[in-house]
Amino acid sequence: MIDAIIIGLGNPGKEYARTRHNVGEEAVALLARRRGEALKAGRDKALVAEGRIADKRVVLAFPTTYMNESGQAVGALMRRHRIVDPARLIIVHDELDLPVGGLKVKVGGGLAGNNGLRSITQHLHTQEYIRVRIGIGKPTSKERGADHVLSRVPKAEREVLDVVVERAADAVELIVTEGVDEAMQRYNGL
Repeated sequence: MIDAIIIGLGNPGKEYARTRHNVGEEAVALLARRRGEALKAGRDKALVAEGRIADKRVVLAFPTTYMNESGQAVGALMRRHRIVDPARLIIVHDELDLPVGGLKVKVGGGLAGNNGLRSITQHLHTQEYIRVRIGIGKPTSKERGADHVLSRVPKAEREVLDVVVERAADAVELIVTEGVDEAMQRYNGL
């Protein structure tokens, strides 16, 4: 039995690698590497790896749909592994409402304009899944939103994001081993 499904959000393709929008994917890829695994093409519109975090069996995945269709892969993975409890789903994603390098863990809540979360919520009919939110800061104006999340990141900011991606992976491991409340206490106060 799978104890948790961990999804990193982003867009597929080399042109989106290392953009702000793909920090969730980076965290899940890091979790796979820590387990000696690689994300591989699966049947559910996702790159997938299975492994363990301590004594818990997990599925790590990155949807190969674009961000706004992430729910297709998430719904399919939840069905394949017969998981109906949204508390066993952890979504790692970029968050405009947190400063660059910020990190928050939460259960449920609004969508904050994130089309990946919107798609997941539409497919699962609930918002009560766990989120690990990686701060990417706000663009200078709303009109620049797409440019902000999809453009190359300046070197100094990239270094900050690399650190928070590591912390996000650590937070996911803590959620799986100690529970979401422990992770919220440890990471939300920073």
